Amino acid sequence: MFILTCLKIFAARIVDVTLGTIRTVFFVKGRTIEPFIIAFFEVLVWYIVAREAINTTGNPYLIAVFYAGGYATGTFIGSLISNKFIKGYASIQVITKEDNINLINYLRKKGYAVSVIELKDDYDGKNKDMLYIEVSNKRIKEVTSIVKKFAKDAFLVVNETKLVQNGLLK
Repeated sequence: MFILTCLKIFAARIVDVTLGTIRTVFFVKGRTIEPFIIAFFEVLVWYIVAREAINTTGNPYLIAVFYAGGYATGTFIGSLISNKFIKGYASIQVITKEDNINLINYLRKKGYAVSVIELKDDYDGKNKDMLYIEVSNKRIKEVTSIVKKFAKDAFLVVNETKLVQNGLLK
Protein backbone atom coordinates (compact mmCIF):
# COMPACT_ATOMS: atom_id res chain seq x y z
CA MET A 1 0.00 0.00 0.00
CA PHE A 2 2.83 2.42 0.85
CA ILE A 3 4.56 1.91 -2.52
CA LEU A 4 1.23 2.58 -4.27
CA THR A 5 1.00 5.89 -2.42
CA CYS A 6 4.57 6.72 -3.51
CA LEU A 7 3.69 5.97 -7.15
CA LYS A 8 0.52 8.06 -6.89
CA ILE A 9 2.57 11.00 -5.55
CA PHE A 10 5.13 10.52 -8.33
CA ALA A 11 2.43 10.51 -11.05
CA ALA A 12 0.57 13.50 -9.61
CA ARG A 13 3.79 15.54 -9.45
CA ILE A 14 4.41 14.72 -13.11
CA VAL A 15 0.96 16.08 -13.96
CA ASP A 16 1.18 19.28 -11.92
CA VAL A 17 4.74 20.17 -12.95
CA THR A 18 4.02 19.40 -16.62
CA LEU A 19 1.05 21.77 -16.39
CA GLY A 20 3.25 24.39 -14.72
CA THR A 21 5.87 24.17 -17.44
CA ILE A 22 3.28 24.51 -20.20
CA ARG A 23 1.62 27.40 -18.32
CA THR A 24 4.93 29.22 -18.08
CA VAL A 25 5.63 28.84 -21.80
CA PHE A 26 2.19 30.18 -22.68
CA PHE A 27 2.69 33.12 -20.30
CA VAL A 28 6.11 34.00 -21.72
CA LYS A 29 4.62 33.96 -25.21
CA GLY A 30 2.13 36.62 -24.15
CA ARG A 31 -0.96 34.44 -23.81
CA THR A 32 -3.33 35.11 -20.90
CA ILE A 33 -6.36 32.80 -20.98
CA GLU A 34 -4.49 29.49 -21.26
CA PRO A 35 -2.16 30.16 -18.30
CA PHE A 36 -5.14 31.23 -16.18
CA ILE A 37 -7.00 27.96 -16.82
CA ILE A 38 -3.92 25.75 -16.52
CA ALA A 39 -2.88 27.42 -13.23
CA PHE A 40 -6.15 26.39 -11.58
CA PHE A 41 -5.67 22.69 -12.36
CA GLU A 42 -1.94 22.82 -11.67
CA VAL A 43 -2.43 24.11 -8.12
CA LEU A 44 -5.41 21.82 -7.50
CA VAL A 45 -3.31 18.75 -8.33
CA TRP A 46 -0.35 20.14 -6.36
CA TYR A 47 -2.48 20.72 -3.26
CA ILE A 48 -3.92 17.21 -3.34
CA VAL A 49 -0.52 15.57 -3.80
CA ALA A 50 1.25 17.76 -1.24
CA ARG A 51 -1.42 16.99 1.33
CA GLU A 52 -1.13 13.27 0.63
CA ALA A 53 2.67 13.38 0.87
CA ILE A 54 2.60 15.21 4.20
CA ASN A 55 -0.09 12.98 5.73
CA THR A 56 1.42 9.67 4.62
CA THR A 57 2.90 7.51 7.32
CA GLY A 58 5.94 5.57 6.30
CA ASN A 59 9.44 6.37 5.23
CA PRO A 60 9.49 10.17 4.72
CA TYR A 61 12.72 9.97 2.72
CA LEU A 62 11.16 7.59 0.21
CA ILE A 63 8.17 9.94 -0.11
CA ALA A 64 10.61 12.82 -0.74
CA VAL A 65 12.42 10.83 -3.44
CA PHE A 66 9.17 10.03 -5.28
CA TYR A 67 7.97 13.63 -4.84
CA ALA A 68 11.24 15.04 -6.26
CA GLY A 69 11.37 12.40 -8.99
CA GLY A 70 7.87 13.38 -10.13
CA TYR A 71 8.91 17.02 -10.16
CA ALA A 72 11.99 16.32 -12.31
CA THR A 73 10.07 14.05 -14.67
CA GLY A 74 7.26 16.60 -14.98
CA THR A 75 9.77 19.29 -15.93
CA PHE A 76 11.19 17.04 -18.65
CA ILE A 77 7.79 16.03 -20.03
CA GLY A 78 6.48 19.60 -19.88
CA SER A 79 9.42 20.89 -21.89
CA LEU A 80 8.97 18.13 -24.50
CA ILE A 81 5.27 18.94 -24.87
CA SER A 82 5.96 22.69 -25.04
CA ASN A 83 8.63 22.29 -27.70
CA LYS A 84 6.48 19.93 -29.75
CA PHE A 85 3.09 21.61 -29.66
CA ILE A 86 3.46 25.29 -28.80
CA LYS A 87 4.43 27.35 -31.82
CA GLY A 88 7.34 29.67 -31.41
CA TYR A 89 9.41 31.95 -33.60
CA ALA A 90 12.95 33.22 -33.42
CA SER A 91 14.83 36.06 -34.99
CA ILE A 92 18.34 35.21 -36.05
CA GLN A 93 20.82 38.02 -36.49
CA VAL A 94 24.06 37.22 -38.24
CA ILE A 95 26.87 39.74 -38.49
CA THR A 96 29.39 38.78 -41.14
CA LYS A 97 32.20 40.29 -43.04
CA GLU A 98 31.02 42.16 -46.10
CA ASP A 99 30.27 40.20 -49.25
CA ASN A 100 28.56 37.05 -48.07
CA ILE A 101 26.38 36.87 -51.16
CA ASN A 102 26.80 33.06 -51.33
CA LEU A 103 25.33 32.69 -47.85
CA ILE A 104 22.49 35.10 -48.60
CA ASN A 105 21.65 33.42 -51.89
CA TYR A 106 21.79 29.94 -50.36
CA LEU A 107 19.45 30.92 -47.51
CA ARG A 108 17.03 32.52 -49.97
CA LYS A 109 17.23 29.47 -52.25
CA LYS A 110 16.25 27.35 -49.23
CA GLY A 111 13.15 29.57 -48.79
CA TYR A 112 14.31 31.83 -45.97
CA ALA A 113 13.57 35.54 -46.12
CA VAL A 114 16.82 37.39 -45.44
CA SER A 115 17.00 41.10 -44.80
CA VAL A 116 20.47 42.60 -45.17
CA ILE A 117 21.63 45.70 -43.35
CA GLU A 118 25.01 47.21 -44.19
CA LEU A 119 27.12 48.07 -41.14
CA LYS A 120 30.38 49.82 -40.51
CA ASP A 121 32.34 48.60 -37.50
CA ASP A 122 33.60 51.69 -35.72
CA TYR A 123 36.18 49.55 -33.88
CA ASP A 124 38.14 48.38 -36.92
CA GLY A 125 36.49 50.51 -39.63
CA LYS A 126 35.54 47.44 -41.70
CA ASN A 127 32.27 47.09 -43.54
CA LYS A 128 30.04 44.24 -42.44
CA ASP A 129 26.56 42.95 -43.12
CA MET A 130 23.85 42.05 -40.65
CA LEU A 131 21.49 39.39 -41.91
CA TYR A 132 18.12 39.28 -40.24
CA ILE A 133 16.17 36.03 -40.58
CA GLU A 134 12.85 35.21 -38.90
CA VAL A 135 12.12 31.47 -38.54
CA SER A 136 9.99 29.00 -36.62
CA ASN A 137 11.82 27.51 -33.65
CA LYS A 138 12.02 24.20 -35.48
CA ARG A 139 14.29 25.79 -38.11
CA ILE A 140 16.90 27.38 -35.82
CA LYS A 141 19.39 24.49 -36.04
CA GLU A 142 19.10 24.32 -39.82
CA VAL A 143 19.76 28.04 -40.28
CA THR A 144 22.64 28.17 -37.79
CA SER A 145 24.34 25.20 -39.44
CA ILE A 146 24.02 26.87 -42.86
CA VAL A 147 25.57 30.05 -41.45
CA LYS A 148 28.46 28.07 -39.91
CA LYS A 149 29.04 26.36 -43.25
CA PHE A 150 29.37 29.65 -45.16
CA ALA A 151 30.68 32.03 -42.49
CA LYS A 152 32.52 30.21 -39.70
CA ASP A 153 33.52 33.45 -37.94
CA ALA A 154 30.06 35.09 -38.08
CA PHE A 155 28.62 36.64 -34.94
CA LEU A 156 25.25 34.99 -34.44
CA VAL A 157 22.41 35.90 -32.06
CA VAL A 158 19.11 34.04 -31.71
CA ASN A 159 16.19 35.67 -29.85
CA GLU A 160 12.67 34.49 -29.19
CA THR A 161 10.06 36.50 -31.07
CA LYS A 162 6.72 37.28 -29.44
CA LEU A 163 4.88 38.59 -32.49
CA VAL A 164 5.29 38.25 -36.24
CA GLN A 165 3.17 40.23 -38.70
CA ASN A 166 3.46 40.21 -42.46
CA GLY A 167 6.59 39.14 -44.28
CA LEU A 168 7.82 35.70 -45.24
CA LEU A 169 8.35 33.13 -42.53
CA LYS A 170 9.63 29.59 -42.83
